[in-house]
Amino acid sequence: MRWRVWWRGVWPTRTSATTRQPQVGTPSSPLLDVTNATVVRGLVRALDGVTFSVNHGEHTAILGPNGAGKSSLIRLLALDDYPIAAGDPVPRVRWFGRDRWNVGELRRRLGIVSGEFDAGFAWASRRGRVSGLDAVTAGFFASHALFAHHVVTDSMRRDAADALSRVESASLGVKMLSEMSAGERRRVLIARALVTRPEALLLDEPTTGLDLVARHRFMESVRRLARDGATVVLVTHHADEIIPEIRRVLLLGRGRLVRDGSPEETLTGESLGALYGAPVSVKRTAGYYAVRVDPPSG
Repeated sequence: MRWRVWWRGVWPTRTSATTRQPQVGTPSSPLLDVTNATVVRGLVRALDGVTFSVNHGEHTAILGPNGAGKSSLIRLLALDDYPIAAGDPVPRVRWFGRDRWNVGELRRRLGIVSGEFDAGFAWASRRGRVSGLDAVTAGFFASHALFAHHVVTDSMRRDAADALSRVESASLGVKMLSEMSAGERRRVLIARALVTRPEALLLDEPTTGLDLVARHRFMESVRRLARDGATVVLVTHHADEIIPEIRRVLLLGRGRLVRDGSPEETLTGESLGALYGAPVSVKRTAGYYAVRVDPPSG
């Protein structure tokens, strides 16, 4: 079933980036601005009037259980759904102060890493017969692989090699995607997202399918990138993916934002128990949060 997006009673269609003049913000504009976003799937409101903004350098996590509306939110943030409110001048989703983008241009400023994208990436990339370096270089063209019509410069190759080094994966440049482990392939994808040196990273359930060690290494890579200046926006249902550098957490439940605050304020047994509908205990260790469901009493 396709997702349908509804804005104040209007069923829009997706249009090109040239449909109307982009609204460009000032240097003081938020990195991300979402205003009264409502998404309807069938007869169900997957998102209901969601409003929030993220400033530059404000590492933020959006946490919610399955069915909370995270997939709908990600599709909006990644511009897979591109709604237009006919007759309503207020844009619903803005990145870097703009509500209309050529996707290739946006990808140079916003890197996206998704466990779902990883699941099909190797197969789509010539059934995995693509080297790590080529997969990262293809990020300049928003493509799964390099093709004859792509003009690849020496500078692009150097930047791709540097991106792999930034996630401590230089050795993966010569390895084929089809020969990599899930953790190795995920590090290649984050290098691909970094190759254009974006200002922000949008992470969608980024450790899905990774084992304990691969998950830890991946999130440590994200920590380094956050410290290096890339603003991290993480959408997840795993509290243990929330790195210590993230100092703001939004709780999403049944399509609505139900809490917005620091990790200390939001990642509590009371708040998460209400969000997930079960009694839970929360433990904090070295800046990370671990959540477990409490056994039934008696």
